[in-house]
Amino acid sequence: MSDRHDSSPKQTDEHKAINSQRLIEVTESDLPLHCPMPQHVDWNAHPRVYLPIESSGSALCPYCGTLYRLKGKPSGGSH
Repeated sequence: MSDRHDSSPKQTDEHKAINSQRLIEVTESDLPLHCPMPQHVDWNAHPRVYLPIESSGSALCPYCGTLYRLKGKPSGGSH
């Protein structure tokens, strides 16, 4: 009898959906924004980079190309 334990993380459907998105809507509770975000299964895929999203309402990760949009803020707007 083999009692083998798999220590690798299991990807749920929710995690797969989060990781496959290239556009992610975030809220003020996600600020300060950084990529990758903690809920990504591949959270260590590239160095953590903080993204300035507050003024424009959107930010693009220079490493993976994920576009983040701040909910409730017009994208690309100027003051």
